Amino acid sequence: MDIEKIIPGLKKGVSLKDYTTFKTGGKARYFFEVKTRKDLIKAVKAARNSGVPFFLLGGGSNLIADDKGYRGLIVRCQMPNIKYQRNGIIYAEAGVKLSDLAVLSSKKSLTGLEWAAGIPGTIGGAVCGNAGWREEKNSISSVVKSVEVLDVGPKLKINKISAKDCNFGYRNSVFKHNKNLIVLGAFLELKKGDKKKIEEEISDILKKRSQKIPAGFSAGSVFKNPEGRYAGELIEKCGLKGKKIGGAKISENHANFIINSGSAKSKDIEALMDLAKKEVKRKFGIILKEEIQHLK
Repeated sequence: MDIEKIIPGLKKGVSLKDYTTFKTGGKARYFFEVKTRKDLIKAVKAARNSGVPFFLLGGGSNLIADDKGYRGLIVRCQMPNIKYQRNGIIYAEAGVKLSDLAVLSSKKSLTGLEWAAGIPGTIGGAVCGNAGWREEKNSISSVVKSVEVLDVGPKLKINKISAKDCNFGYRNSVFKHNKNLIVLGAFLELKKGDKKKIEEEISDILKKRSQKIPAGFSAGSVFKNPEGRYAGELIEKCGLKGKKIGGAKISENHANFIINSGSAKSKDIEALMDLAKKEVKRKFGIILKEEIQHLK
């Protein structure tokens, strides 16, 4: 079955540089933006029936796309709806930006998402990777009540998964390991707070984030922090701050960030990642684990 005939508006040969925060990557064979769950289900069905691999793309952060591109279908999730229920419960679809959600919760005097201010990712990606800021209490898992998913197993069906069954861990969840589960949205449970204090905390976090996060094209923290240590500190002690390969370099400001100067290829970034892992293992005997997802 020809996927091009099933999905009206399907694009071909779309450059992934324009849809990832690293601003690298080749072209996707097929590309389709979805703004409703109906369109998402249609795209997934079409890919399956056509035998075409597919990948769900959110904000494009924490992702490195191969220079050769992607031979399947990129489904870019733009589902933007937010529904405020009651007692501090908010339902946010997978395409909602974390930073927008932090602003909305602030306006409603709800606390629990201040840490998300300024983060470029979406709810879908945040839930999959249990996104957060510094302490584990400042992570999406701390406010998730349940997650609505599309199960693309033998039969397509929509399920709701409790926070407990999400198996959240440090930058981890069941969704990272079970690729049959696509996040449609999440029910978040926030607490009533003082609006002025919430706004002050958001302002403080944005200030700290601007000081910590290097300027330039990046995908956020490259490596997870080993238990009791900081990945950036380990990389720095290996003398790798400012190290360049091609158009990519390890940031002088924060060594757990790799920056695309504007001319980098994904292979340059991956080479720096491999170098950092090699040197940290040699010097400290620690194996760095990546936060970055590779799209090939």
